[in-house]
Amino acid sequence: MSAKKAIFVTGGGSGIGRAIARKFAGEGWFVGLGDIDKAGIKETESLIGNGFTYGHVFDVRERAAWDVALNSFSTASGGRIDVLANNAGIPLGGSLTDNGEDEITRCLDINLKGVLFGAQAAYPHLKKTAPGSCLLNTASAAGLYGTPGASVYSATKFGVRGITESLDGEWFDDEIRVRSLCPSFIDTPLLEHNPNAASNEAIRQRVVDAGLEITPVEDVAEAAWEAVHGEKLHTLVGKTARKIAFGARWMPGRVRKMGRESFRPLGR
Repeated sequence: MSAKKAIFVTGGGSGIGRAIARKFAGEGWFVGLGDIDKAGIKETESLIGNGFTYGHVFDVRERAAWDVALNSFSTASGGRIDVLANNAGIPLGGSLTDNGEDEITRCLDINLKGVLFGAQAAYPHLKKTAPGSCLLNTASAAGLYGTPGASVYSATKFGVRGITESLDGEWFDDEIRVRSLCPSFIDTPLLEHNPNAASNEAIRQRVVDAGLEITPVEDVAEAAWEAVHGEKLHTLVGKTARKIAFGARWMPGRVRKMGRESFRPLGR
């Protein structure tokens, strides 16, 4: 087994995944990049630029593809995977009545089933490198309190938090750490997407109009490093995430009222 630690990052072709990959590469780790975007993987590899990367194009919705991806990465890394960053995800916003069936299914499959499949596939690799190995799941501030205008997305991120808590118990005796990141609105290309197919307004504009904070993506990468090496189960990233968590615990009525007031359906 190689002495160099190794991390495999899904969604590594852009955004949070790219930032996590660059952070761990900068700390001397061998980095695997999983994504459906081959060009994005190549760009991340060029930004890292130290030759310690391995790219693999695959779809996290396909269970068998996970085994191929992680087995191939383990071979490339010298026989070890210390961390799986289960990060691949897509946004879906707007009123539930505006969300199409295909959109709902795709969001559930990528954000939730993809995380479960990744955990299953990663388990034997992480057990091999335990103690100290880690499953790191990217949840969201939308998984702290249900977000009006993002019911499907919120459901997936509540699910990711639940998976993290479940596996923290299941894998404790195997000495595998299980952690989640709960970022708020992060400055990545996802903010330029429309909330759903029925909307022509970018997510970024809605965030700005609501007066919410947009957190630099590098903050998430730093939080990922701390989460992998720390004892905290869920790591909040950004002021908005911390405010939501505080309000949900201590002032749930106020959070509920603010959510009702902030929701602006299309056409109103």
